Amino acid sequence: MRHEILLNVTPLETRVAVVEQGMVQELLIERATHQGLVGNVYVGQVARVLPGMQACFVDIGLERSAFLHAKDIPQSATGRDASISSLVTEGQRLLVQVTKDPIGTKGARLTAEVSLPARHLVLMPFANHVGISQRIEDDDNRDLLKRMAQDALDAQGLELGVIVRTAGKGHTQTDFEHDLAYLKRLWDEIQSMEKTVKPPTCVYQDLSLSHRVIRDQIRPDTERVLVDSQETFDRMVGFSAKYVPDVVNRLQHYAGERPIFELYQIEDELERALGRRVELKSGAYMVIDETEAMTTVDVNTGGFVGAHTLEQTVFRTNLEAAVAIGRQLRLRNLGGIIVIDFIDMEDEEHRRQVFRTLERSLEPDPVKTRLNDFNEAGLVVLTRKRTRERLSDLLQEACSECRGTGKTKTPETLCYEIFRAILREARAFSAETTTVIAAPVVIDRLIDEESQALADLEAFIHRPIRLQVDTTFARDRFEVVLA
Repeated sequence: MRHEILLNVTPLETRVAVVEQGMVQELLIERATHQGLVGNVYVGQVARVLPGMQACFVDIGLERSAFLHAKDIPQSATGRDASISSLVTEGQRLLVQVTKDPIGTKGARLTAEVSLPARHLVLMPFANHVGISQRIEDDDNRDLLKRMAQDALDAQGLELGVIVRTAGKGHTQTDFEHDLAYLKRLWDEIQSMEKTVKPPTCVYQDLSLSHRVIRDQIRPDTERVLVDSQETFDRMVGFSAKYVPDVVNRLQHYAGERPIFELYQIEDELERALGRRVELKSGAYMVIDETEAMTTVDVNTGGFVGAHTLEQTVFRTNLEAAVAIGRQLRLRNLGGIIVIDFIDMEDEEHRRQVFRTLERSLEPDPVKTRLNDFNEAGLVVLTRKRTRERLSDLLQEACSECRGTGKTKTPETLCYEIFRAILREARAFSAETTTVIAAPVVIDRLIDEESQALADLEAFIHRPIRLQVDTTFARDRFEVVLA
């Protein structure tokens, strides 16, 4: 499989596109004014303990206090079911790590079980076991990697926990030892700062997006990483040469005049990823609606009529949608509860195949997902871990006219609201004239379709009604002025 990574870098923003077989699978964006916090480690201060929720709020220096649950606090000395009140007290200093960025009105999510990633290993200072990435499925490989990781720990005299990442497959014990030496130095620095700084203070900041690409995104089958900034390219080469020398030869500088995201049609894909409607090759389509509570995916046959029976047409449409859904979840970074409404199928075997296809489309996703089979209503519900903002939240905001509903009042409805406002003002105040100020589309409606109603209203209140266009007014804004 052809796997490429494209980086578009400007002084204010870094954008990354992960491309497989010529199709964008993932988009990552980091802005200088809006950098993610996931992975950062802080010395915070407990602001409030919530016994009823078995949690506490911790001040780590953000606008809103961050949330920490009791299950995310090391409890080796007290047992896993210890109450939050026995684990922390208000005002207490606490070393914590961000696991989820602030999203919407919710503050950041924290853990006190700090973990530090390198290229091949993740160090878990508060654990003492060796884990293996779930993406490494072969039992012989898992056993070999586990022995190598344990031998690397023993060779350096460390009694800490580690997880072997997917990138660790095929590497040597020496590679693991290099990772461990780096991670142990990093952990020692964090512990040293923890004792001296005043909370709230950030004591470890995760790598920049360009460096995280090297650590987290490059796979054995990655053919190249194309970077359009000479300065960023040089920094990435230096970082790779020091920590991941085997990827240096895959880093390439793009010096073309045409913008890299435009050349590879990433800009077009980005625009499509912000739309509700996803067109499928057959002529069918999906509608993706994102709300604060959940995301819904509705599959429709659209212009696809098939060449056989209705059941076969529906089956083929659902199979195509199942493949597309896995990609859309990554592309849009959709998280939380996701409800998929496939087109109803009578054949149980067809349902099984569509579900299996959906499972396979989710397998490459690095974000943890949990998938449930078709329920009695014919819906498939899955959950996808939410760690950072959705693409739409990062690049869009609620429409000022529709206030995020996706709909706005019709000119007819607004005219009737204006009539009611005129009547209220006429009953409350005496005046010689009444002036209505509104957007052009509303004034046009008053002059045309509502002209007779307007004339009747003038006769009823015994005063003239004047109309005034204001092109700066939003469609649903109007004013009734008495003079």
